[in-house]
Amino acid sequence: MTCYRRRPMTTPAAIPFPSAEWCTAFAQAINDNPGYRAAAKDWTHGAVAMVVTAEPAIGIAEDMAMWLDVDRGQCRSGRLVSRQEADAAAFVIVASHARWKEVIKKQLDPTKGMMQNKLKLTKGHMPTIVKYVTANKELVESTTRVPTRFVDE
Repeated sequence: MTCYRRRPMTTPAAIPFPSAEWCTAFAQAINDNPGYRAAAKDWTHGAVAMVVTAEPAIGIAEDMAMWLDVDRGQCRSGRLVSRQEADAAAFVIVASHARWKEVIKKQLDPTKGMMQNKLKLTKGHMPTIVKYVTANKELVESTTRVPTRFVDE
């Protein structure tokens, strides 16, 4: 008689947020999301930078940003950049680590967060953001597909 052992299911290792590895995984999750592809098929408005403000107490020594080069439903690249580099993006959204954590955990809708000034749109056109609200929600949905370890946990 042959005995088969069940192999334990493995879960992917959690990726620290924010980090270069997390940005790469996020870009891949965006490209793997057909909902985003459909909702953002007409997006030609440029890159989006999501700035995480410095919080030395939790290990974020200086402002850093997730740069998403998004165009027509595709993420051509996702990378971690400095605040100075982020300011060159067409859209710049700034928030604390705690606020981004709320977005990633789907506790804060990013469009509502910008309207409530919990996330600050420091560069870009708010009516354009509102026009692409479904694409924004699909970006958040994509974050849920990245196994994440927050630096404050």
